[in-house]
Amino acid sequence: MRLQNLGYAITAHRAQGSTVDTAHAIVHSPEMTRESLYVSMTREREANHVYVATDEHHLEPHQHRTDLEMTARSILYGILQHAGAELSAHDTIAAEQDAWGSLAQLAAEYETIAQEAQQERWITLLEHGGLTPPQIDELVDSDSFGPLTVVLRRLEADGHDIDDLLPRVTQAGNLDHAADLGSLLRYRIQRVTATYQPQHRRAPGRIAGLVPRATGTMTPDMTQALAEREQLMEQRLTALVAAVRTSPEPWMRSLNADGEPVAEEALVAVLAYRDRWGITASSPLGIVPDDDAQRIDYERTHTILGSSTRDEDDAATRRGPGRAGPSRG
Repeated sequence: MRLQNLGYAITAHRAQGSTVDTAHAIVHSPEMTRESLYVSMTREREANHVYVATDEHHLEPHQHRTDLEMTARSILYGILQHAGAELSAHDTIAAEQDAWGSLAQLAAEYETIAQEAQQERWITLLEHGGLTPPQIDELVDSDSFGPLTVVLRRLEADGHDIDDLLPRVTQAGNLDHAADLGSLLRYRIQRVTATYQPQHRRAPGRIAGLVPRATGTMTPDMTQALAEREQLMEQRLTALVAAVRTSPEPWMRSLNADGEPVAEEALVAVLAYRDRWGITASSPLGIVPDDDAQRIDYERTHTILGSSTRDEDDAATRRGPGRAGPSRG
């Protein structure tokens, strides 16, 4: 009988340099680095198997997160995003500059400033709706006030008249015993706006196609701060478009399957979505998100992609076979 040496529970670090006939790797946490996963998956000659444990038995009871669903997909995605190799000083500076200048960072700053800048406007509208000063104070101090103001700004960007709508929704009554006044108002106003389309009126629109623009009377310093972030977001998007026009990325293949340049509207929309939400997938939009705010941007961008495709198809149909039209982009 030939003697064999079997290795059990060997770590990825210890396995470096080793080669075996068959390897079985066990991963259980997104905290594992992608370098370690690479080592684990390149030790075999014949076959390599990876098992993803989702039971979180390696955690102490107080470390469990009930608000996160740990799936094999989410764990592997987290590992691939977790680089363990140290960057050079130059790469570190470049990465920091890119992160702080991204739409994700600038949009977060804009949202925070907008919430503070528009607070007096929302308070005035709530007063017109009949809320008492104690009710307003409680609402402003609650965790649901921020999400409510985000929804109000988003609906106004879609063309709804919030100056008229919010007081009328508040005047509907039955608010005295509401356990969460902000959530109740948000539910009511979303239900109304889902039923009635906005009238044709000038809307503030969105910055970079995604971030609802803040309007109303504000202090000069707040107005300036918002204008600066808006300008930086537009500059960032312009730079991203120029970069991918020069060096196309893999996800663009599905947008120009016919070999022609990608339509500008579609390209801008996808770049804005990817940069704001940190999408690194090989498909334009990645997987359908679970987060409500991101899903809104996902569906909006998906609609733009569909509309862009239909416009191109309609243009090709009007041109007819054998007739060349203007190139896209």
